[in-house]
Amino acid sequence: MRFLDVAKVYASSGAGGNGCIAFRREKFIEYGGPYGGDGGKGGDVWAEAVENLNTLIDYRFQQHVKAKSGEGGKGKVMTGANGADAIMKVPVGTQIYEEDGETLIADLAQNGQRVKLLRGGNGGFGNAHFKSATNQAPNFANPGQPLEEKIFILKLKLIADAGLIGMPNAGKSTFVARVSAARPKIADYPFTTLEPQLGVVKIDDSDFVIADLPGLIEGAHEGVGLGDRFLGHAERCGAILHLVDGTATAGAIAKNYKVIRGELEAYGHGLGEKFEIVTLNKCDAIAADELAKKRAALEKASRSKVYLLSGVSGRGVNDVLRAMAAQIRRRRAERAEEKELRQPKLTRIPSTRAGRQSVNFRAPVVPAETLKSVQAYENLKVAEAKAAERQALAKAKSAPQAKIQTAKPAIKKPVKGPAKTAPKPKEKSKPKAAPRPKSGWAKAKPRTASKTRKRAGQTKKKSRR
Repeated sequence: MRFLDVAKVYASSGAGGNGCIAFRREKFIEYGGPYGGDGGKGGDVWAEAVENLNTLIDYRFQQHVKAKSGEGGKGKVMTGANGADAIMKVPVGTQIYEEDGETLIADLAQNGQRVKLLRGGNGGFGNAHFKSATNQAPNFANPGQPLEEKIFILKLKLIADAGLIGMPNAGKSTFVARVSAARPKIADYPFTTLEPQLGVVKIDDSDFVIADLPGLIEGAHEGVGLGDRFLGHAERCGAILHLVDGTATAGAIAKNYKVIRGELEAYGHGLGEKFEIVTLNKCDAIAADELAKKRAALEKASRSKVYLLSGVSGRGVNDVLRAMAAQIRRRRAERAEEKELRQPKLTRIPSTRAGRQSVNFRAPVVPAETLKSVQAYENLKVAEAKAAERQALAKAKSAPQAKIQTAKPAIKKPVKGPAKTAPKPKEKSKPKAAPRPKSGWAKAKPRTASKTRKRAGQTKKKSRR
């Protein structure tokens, strides 16, 4: 299968179905009313990372991805069927960009990770949705929402723990074939490897994935040779294995190392800061006296330890793999810590009322170091108290004991006090006076007769007389 790490895809979601205009007309039903259903929702466009893919070659032949549109509504208030989603299955490590190739939308770096790229249109409302007391027979409906279209650029960056870099014909493919089950193309001419190759390496109790990248030459960041676009696969690596061809002269070895380092710095994206293991390859074809000189020249240029390596005879292979495995383990531990820090720590809230009342959620959070220091201080105080108690007991034991004199218990005599007098008879309590009425409206005023009533009373008296 051909390797492809860049693809261009035209994607479109599904449009929403139109609402239906219908009326209920049945025998023996006098007032039917509106009967049109809503339209179905259009399908979405998703991107999903799967584990059994390692190339984007599928999107070289299928460049258009379309989700299905929703069906229109029907009579009897039947909603149209929703459109099926379109799922783009990509390898783990795929990055999705906008059409410009620079604006990152999503980075699918984990197996099973999904992201919604385009949203399908909603279905339109049928005329049954608009019925009301003032509009009992609506004869209109809504159309479905339109679909969304966009162009995406897919870029694959392989998920490898270590990456091999170096000049062409440095022995990278031979090394990968030696330490893994991968079988890359090996020949005696430059640029044999035209695309990255992956291999699984097992050493002692650890295993990791190694990526064989095409060779770099001077000016690769400007497009010379195969360019530097394959260096993107080394961005996710925890370590870089730099293979230097030992069959060249001492001056050429130092120069080749500096050229590769310059290309990494020119590419950027943190490659120049990654942990690097420098090896002098093809040491089985070099004489012992020349090998020491070339190793010293490479150590002077790299300012680091240089491993002697031979992919053909296997010399120094295990030492290099163990050094890479140790660095990869450290890198994995750092990533695990970063992941734990990013995840919010959820405190479990008690389910019962009594449990919630027993917990003081407003108490300040005390760091673990402070708690440890407080505990140590308390332990020190307890130890000092115990020591003081021991000293007091020791002093009491060493002091001479005094003679104990037994004395008769004293008899308490009754104390003479003033003679008790008879209690005085209680005086009868006077009856309490009635409480005074409160001032204001509480006291009712006597009702006075009006002038008209007085006159009426006088006339009645005269008539009686």
